[in-house]
Amino acid sequence: MKQILVIVPFPMSDENLQSRKAQLAAVELSPNLNFTFRPVKAAPRNYISQADMVMADIGILEAGLSAEEEGFDAVCVDTMSDSGVAALRSILRIPVVGPGRVAMLEAMMLGSRFSIVTMWQKWRHLYEKTISDLGISHALASVRSIDVAPDNQALLGGREDDTFPLLEAAARQAIEEDRAEVIILGSTTMHQAHAHLVAALDVPVINPGPLTYKTVESLLSLGLSHSLASYPKSLVSRNEMIKSMLAAANKFEH
Repeated sequence: MKQILVIVPFPMSDENLQSRKAQLAAVELSPNLNFTFRPVKAAPRNYISQADMVMADIGILEAGLSAEEEGFDAVCVDTMSDSGVAALRSILRIPVVGPGRVAMLEAMMLGSRFSIVTMWQKWRHLYEKTISDLGISHALASVRSIDVAPDNQALLGGREDDTFPLLEAAARQAIEEDRAEVIILGSTTMHQAHAHLVAALDVPVINPGPLTYKTVESLLSLGLSHSLASYPKSLVSRNEMIKSMLAAANKFEH
């Protein structure tokens, strides 16, 4: 049995964690994979500023520092920002996968132009960074936002009637006006809208969270992981310092 750690980028209750775990039901996975969802100890309220992004990196890094020692075979990071992915790759030899880069590269395999449909215009910088890093601005048709503040705890639960039609309308605009050939959901917090959009639209709709699970499944079956030449290790470990920092931050959160 292969053990997969899924790092959830916000502290949350067991009840709210179930909304994240529900992503597993969206895709058929090998019975030989077992997924453990772990919230971070501390995080920004949302991912808006550069200060927020630094805090997110540190929280996710700490949550996965010991994954290999704990017996996990791979790590998935449950945020389209891919926060902490590069840092964890510099520490772990096991695969570490984030949904942002994976979703965009998958979209380019399915069509020549993709649009990102998202909840909040303030998240645009997350996508622009990944697109710039990958050098794929030519493939981006648009980023369409319904500009509704997200709920990173309850996700879309209880707001389906309000948000699903708005997301569908934004996706149709992307297809008809921006010539998008593939739609990417802009956040793993939007996964509950995936089935609705798939039924309503005539182009592929990528659900980023479950895509990371299938990517990890593939990497493990192929015996592949990230290149240590691309993600070199630090000369001196600061793992214990990071753990102490987040233990203190966790007390502050509560």
